[in-house]
Amino acid sequence: MALSTRLASPLRPVLCRGLSTPPGPRPALDLAGIFPPLATPFSPAGEVDYARLEGNLRRYASLPFRGFVVQGSSGEYPYLAPRERLEVVSRVRRALPGDRLLLAGSGCESTRATIEMTVSMAQAGADAALVVTPCYYRGAMSGTALERHYAEVAEASPIPVVLYSVPANTGLELPLEAVLALAQHPNVAGIKDSGGDITRLGLIVHKTRREGFQVLAGSAGFLLASYAVGAVGGVCALANVLGAPLCQLERLCREGRWQEARDLQLRLLEPNAAVTRRFGIPGLKKAMEWFGYYGGPCRAPLAPLSPAQEEELRETFSANGWL
Repeated sequence: MALSTRLASPLRPVLCRGLSTPPGPRPALDLAGIFPPLATPFSPAGEVDYARLEGNLRRYASLPFRGFVVQGSSGEYPYLAPRERLEVVSRVRRALPGDRLLLAGSGCESTRATIEMTVSMAQAGADAALVVTPCYYRGAMSGTALERHYAEVAEASPIPVVLYSVPANTGLELPLEAVLALAQHPNVAGIKDSGGDITRLGLIVHKTRREGFQVLAGSAGFLLASYAVGAVGGVCALANVLGAPLCQLERLCREGRWQEARDLQLRLLEPNAAVTRRFGIPGLKKAMEWFGYYGGPCRAPLAPLSPAQEEELRETFSANGWL
């Protein structure tokens, strides 16, 4: 499918009833909705299992996701070779309906490598590039350095760029001032913010409302709060497991049914924490298997859960009524 055809496909209108921030300009790329950051399936021998990946996508097809993220933190992207990263994007694109967006993580440590990977991701079928903050030399990653990095990537990218701040993994938060400056760039569509600071998210929404800049919550743990301050959606690891409830939470928030949304959000807090900060990707993949998806092994050095950890994970889902 040609890039111009993908970007011109009909996009779902943004619904704002019940949200606190008035609508700004209509964005060129509508990111409103829930995006699972897809887990990458591996075979027992440690190879990417593309058949299992496509099988999971067939199961996800019945859920009203806005699209999918590949090569996010849940996809173990640091452990994939460049050719594997591109092949995953290509396979997912071919398996998706044309109206589902595909965001591809293209971040690398250098600006040059990020540009090259972003262009390649676009050629492989991505609709937008999710670009994580470079962090290896985090002491030198000032707001000025990061602004320059993202601006150069956005200038060179043939597809819109989504900023990605995930301080739990990188030890580096994209400074608020840099976000506000980059929001003015016409090829920067929004941000996935996984930090969980609701005041920061609200300020980003408030300060960028005239730019049509879109904020995506980076975790199911603060999804309701993010919608309350004007976020348009979420990229949530838990959506790999509990996709239907997260889409229901999105709908409740957009319809202004806050009490029902709060009740559902509370039941998602502990399972979300279990598959993110407590047990990480091994926990996420184990939980996927309980709900009919293929999780499979992680790529080393990530280790599988111990029997005690697996039991604790199961109890967390059971105690909240999901198993």
